[in-house]
Amino acid sequence: MSRVLEPVAIASDESVLDVLPRLRAALSGAGPALLPYDADAAPAPALRPGEPLDGDEDDPADPTVAVVTTSGSTGAAKGVLLHASALLASVSATHDRLGGAGRWLLALPAQHVAGLQVLLRALVGGGPPVVLDLTRGFRPDDFADAAARMRGPRRYTSLVPTQLVRLLDAGGPGLAALTGFDAVLVGGAATAPSLQERARAAGVRLVTTYGMSETCGGCVYDGVPLDGVRVRLAPEGSAGGATGADGRVLLGGPVLARGYRGRSADDGSAAGGFFVADGARWFATDDAGRLPDGGRLDLLGRLDDVVTTGGLKVAPAAVEAALLRLPGVTEAVVVGVPDAEWGQRVVAALVLADGATAPSMAQVRERVSADVTARATPRQLLVLDRMPLRGPGKPDRTALARLATLGDRG
Repeated sequence: MSRVLEPVAIASDESVLDVLPRLRAALSGAGPALLPYDADAAPAPALRPGEPLDGDEDDPADPTVAVVTTSGSTGAAKGVLLHASALLASVSATHDRLGGAGRWLLALPAQHVAGLQVLLRALVGGGPPVVLDLTRGFRPDDFADAAARMRGPRRYTSLVPTQLVRLLDAGGPGLAALTGFDAVLVGGAATAPSLQERARAAGVRLVTTYGMSETCGGCVYDGVPLDGVRVRLAPEGSAGGATGADGRVLLGGPVLARGYRGRSADDGSAAGGFFVADGARWFATDDAGRLPDGGRLDLLGRLDDVVTTGGLKVAPAAVEAALLRLPGVTEAVVVGVPDAEWGQRVVAALVLADGATAPSMAQVRERVSADVTARATPRQLLVLDRMPLRGPGKPDRTALARLATLGDRG
C-alpha cells in the first residue's frame, strides 16, 4: 500500500520540535511522508494532502521524506519530492564542509527547505536545535537570547540576507552573538558582495550558499560545490546542451530531489526550473552564472529577472551591487516595469540605514555608470521602510513592480 502524504502544521516557536519524531519516522520509511506547511495558512490543495503518493513518487528502499512547497518565484508553486538518500547526502556533505556536526540554531521557518535541513542536521548529529521564536518576527535581541542557550564545541545557524542585515544594523548583543558561531550560512536570496564584506569585517564567519528545494537546499558553498555535487552551464534558452563560459546554471549529484508531486520526475523544459536528462540527471535552474576555468561559480542573477530597456539587457544583480555601495543604502532590489518609451524601465527599491538620506538621482547615475553602464541607471527610485518579502525571505519582485507602477500612476 502506498504511503500517505501527511500534512504537518509548522509552528514559529519551540513547538516546531514536535515534528522531529515524525521526521525521523519519515526518514526511515516507517511513517508517512510529510507535507510541512505554515501553521497560520493551509497546505496547498493541489499537492493532495492526506492522499497516497503516486507510484513513481516513492520507493521503499529510499522513501520520500517530505514534499516541500517551492516559494513560487516564477509561475505556480510546486511540491518538491525530497527522498532520504538525497537529504542525507546533503546533511553529510554540509557537515564535511563545515568541519563536523554541531549544534544548530533554527532561525528560519521549517516548512521551507533551509529550515527543514536544520531539523535534519540535528537528527543526524549535534542534538536538538535551539529554536528562535519567530511569532513576533525576526528580532536581533531575540536572536541573542536564543544563541545564549546554545551549548557545544561547534555552533551553526542559517539565515537569509535580510536577517543578516538587521543583525548588522542593530549591532549590540545580536551581532555579538552572531560572531560567536563557527559558521553562519546565508542563502535564500543573493547575498550582495558589499553585505558579505560588511559581515566578515564585523567578525562573522559567513558562508554563502546557493541551491534550492530541488537540490535539498544549498549545495554550492562560497561558489564551490559540496562533495558529490556537479555544476555546469548551458547556453541561455536551453535546458541542456554544451557547457559554456556563461549560461544557465545546471546542478547535478546525489542531492537532487526525486521530482515534483503530480508531475513526471524528469519533466524537461527549456524555461528552466525542471529536471532534465543529458547523459546524467540535472536540475536546470532559472539562474544565469559564470564558471571560469577551474574557478568558483559566479551567479549573475535570475534569467527571468533580466530587464530589457531600450534594447539593452540589464542584469539586476549588477545594478543592485552598485547601489549597495552608495552611503546609507542597506538593501537594494532592481526590477523592470513596462514603459511606453523604453519597453521596460529600470526601477530600484532601496532601504536606508536609520537616519540616512536617500541618494539623489545624480549620485545613483554616477555610481551605476561607473560600475555597470549609464544605460542601466534606474529611472525610478522607491525608498521603503522594509523590503517586501516572500517565502523564506526572498525579495518580492512582483510586489515591488506593482508599487513602481502605482507610483508612476500617482
